[in-house]
Amino acid sequence: MPNRRDLVVGIAGAAATAILPKALSATSAKSGPDDITLLGDILRTLHPGLYRYQSPSAMERSLEQLSKAWAANADLAERYLHLSRFLATIKCGHSYANFFNQKKSLQASLFDRQTRVPFTFRWLGSQMVVLQDQSGTASLPPGSVVRGINDIPATDILTRLMPYARADGNNDNKRRALLSATGGDEIETFDVFQGLLDHQNDALGDNTPMRTFRLRVRLPGAKTDTIVNLPALTLLQRQSFMRPVDYRGKAPVWQWTMRDDGLAVLRMDGWGLYNSSWDWAGWLNDRLDSLPGAKGLIVDIRENEGGLDCGDLILTRLAGRDIAKPKFGRLVRFVKTPEHLNRYLDTWDDSFRDWSGKIEAKQGRFYRLKQDADSMITPAASKRLNVPMAVLTSAQNSSATFQFAALTKQLRLGTLIGETTGGNQRGINGGAFFFARLPDSGIEFDVPLIGYFPEGKMPDAGITPDIAVAMTAKAIESGDDPQLQAAVQHLLRT
Repeated sequence: MPNRRDLVVGIAGAAATAILPKALSATSAKSGPDDITLLGDILRTLHPGLYRYQSPSAMERSLEQLSKAWAANADLAERYLHLSRFLATIKCGHSYANFFNQKKSLQASLFDRQTRVPFTFRWLGSQMVVLQDQSGTASLPPGSVVRGINDIPATDILTRLMPYARADGNNDNKRRALLSATGGDEIETFDVFQGLLDHQNDALGDNTPMRTFRLRVRLPGAKTDTIVNLPALTLLQRQSFMRPVDYRGKAPVWQWTMRDDGLAVLRMDGWGLYNSSWDWAGWLNDRLDSLPGAKGLIVDIRENEGGLDCGDLILTRLAGRDIAKPKFGRLVRFVKTPEHLNRYLDTWDDSFRDWSGKIEAKQGRFYRLKQDADSMITPAASKRLNVPMAVLTSAQNSSATFQFAALTKQLRLGTLIGETTGGNQRGINGGAFFFARLPDSGIEFDVPLIGYFPEGKMPDAGITPDIAVAMTAKAIESGDDPQLQAAVQHLLRT
């Protein structure tokens, strides 16, 4: 996701809309537009995917509901929840009130609360399966299934949180993946929304956060549930369990393992290397150069949402030729940002404010951008690889990792093993971004500017693996990795 620390490449655009923008006469005491009037103006004018999954009239109804909720309650947490739920209706994985782009004071107020469950977990379907006990009590071994929290069934918790989770289209597997608190993110989506909603419904009635969780748990091998009472964690306590990874430093952030059976495993948990001083391409080429004679390469991107197109290097080494990226119309909604909006829009590249000279033609309410120089992937002057590849996929894969999985499958350069990806074959929005700040509340939300639209009708879904292998509670309990095992068996048979 784009933020000022690690900018994510995406798509964006906009043109005149079928619905006239609301007049900016409604003003606050600061003689500017109120938050919701400004929000609507920004989205109608700039967002290329605003009507990809909803009609203009449906969007206006949602905006009107948000306006009423906003006016009824000035509490910052309530407004953050209302805004997040509204933005999720756009069904764009790059449009949300980004945790990492909020002002420090707002981050502290909303996210630094002692409301975190004392364990990490993954949603397997509607089951909340424990990955790690972080309570210090050893009460929750891996593979335990948490069936209820504070007398609320886990399935109801998931249902309550799903409308707040960002994803492209109707890819609910991606929403479940984001709502899994696996310990991979400094601020977890589940922690934020579960914490704010618990705060909202606090039995104490005085905005004091709940500090103890009553958990109903089915322990591994048990036939009945156990009740466990455990203390909530703070943000710092949650982060203390994370493996430190510096995506800006010089040290490698990926892991390379050469197995005794002749298979290499490349684990790439992140590609957010925009500001990194690490020569990742050189590091990767050196290891790929060591593969002649190996029986295969396993690329594990299951925890990788996206970032730079680091996977292109692997694909061109395997193909040994230029690779044409899938054809998408690159559409924007505007030529120049209206002057009255510029003061509310931040970005890392001011050229996004003016697409003049980059427009190929007008296309309905969009402007089509000229062909991108990045539409072809050109191999570096390195030797072609001649080893079979398996790619481990999951619903986390969106943006750059979604494209990597799609190209791998389309060009038959490897075998996808695991779970259906995130992202969406109908296209995404990204490439260029504004960070919009609402003046009254101070809440920031990300606005992608380029919409990628495929040629022809595509399914509203991620990329299906060639070999589907689900993770199970039993595998988590035993520490097994059935997806990795399937990749090993597949490559050794190749």
